Amino acid sequence: MRHMNRGGRQSIVLSARTRGQIMKRIVLVLTILLAITSFGCSGSTPEDLFDTAKLEELQDNHEHARELYQQIIEKYPESEYAKQSKERLTKMKLN
Repeated sequence: MRHMNRGGRQSIVLSARTRGQIMKRIVLVLTILLAITSFGCSGSTPEDLFDTAKLEELQDNHEHARELYQQIIEKYPESEYAKQSKERLTKMKLN
C-alpha cells in the first residue's frame, strides 16, 4: 500500500504480517549462509552431520534430515550422535 508522508513523498507501508514474512525469509537465508560457512558440505564428523540434519529439519526439509540422521547411524553407530539421531528419527515419525 502506498502512503504520502508529510514531505509529500510516497512511501510503501507494509502490514505486520508482510513484515513478519520478510523477516522470516531474511533469517532463513542468513541461517543457510551461516550453516554453509560454519559446517561446509563435507560432513566430516558426526557432529557436523547432526547439526546439518537439525538445520534441514528446521527448514522443513524432513527427507534430507532423515537421510543425514540415517547416515550418522550407519557411519558412527557407537557415537552419541547416532543415539540422538535415532531419537530424532523416532520423533519425526510421530509428527
